[in-house]
Formats: sequence, C-alpha cells, structure tokens
Amino acid sequence: MGILSALGDGVDCYSVDKIRIGSKVAVSQRVFLCTATHDISTLMRELEHAPISIGDHVWVCAEAFVGPGVTLGKGAVVGARAVVVKDVEPWTVVAGNPSRFVKKREIKPEQIRRK
Repeated sequence: MGILSALGDGVDCYSVDKIRIGSKVAVSQRVFLCTATHDISTLMRELEHAPISIGDHVWVCAEAFVGPGVTLGKGAVVGARAVVVKDVEPWTVVAGNPSRFVKKREIKPEQIRRK
C-alpha cells in the first residue's frame, strides 16, 4: 500500500490474488475488494483469480464492489454501492450496478497542494 492511503471500517479484502493500492487512496467503509470468482462454465466451478490494482488518488466510496482483474486508474472515483467488473479509466467517475461512466474528474490547479 502506498503512502497516505486508508481502508475504512469493515473493508473486505478477499485477497486470493494481489491487491495493489497506490498512494493517497481512500477505500471507504464496507467496500469489498474481491480477487476471485468461480468458473460457472463447468460443474466443478473451479476457482479463478486475478489481481486488483488501485492507482494513486483513487476514492472507492462506501459499500462498492471491485471484482477480479479490475484496474482503477489514477484519480478515479467509484460511487457508493457501485459494482465494478471492468477497468476504470484514469480521472473518471463511475457509479451504478453494473458501474457506468458518469463524468471525467477535473482537478482545479489551485486545489493541488505543493510540497
């Protein structure tokens, strides 16, 4: 996990595979980060897994679900209770079930803190 990142209360990291979390990331309460699923095309339902990657400056809002193999690009925002099963482009806001594009996230230059 990168610097200045936090996982809220009740976050469930089902980490059968790797979960990479960048810097300045907020994962809000009761989010479910799930790196595994089952192959329903066979009666054995074998376990399948893929890593999750969360870029810098991402906010995953309360009770969202992020599925196996998903990459959340830098600066992305995932709305509360969204279900994310596909990659989210950098600086993009998604919401809903299944998640869908809402808008591009624009940061005003005066809001960027300098060291």
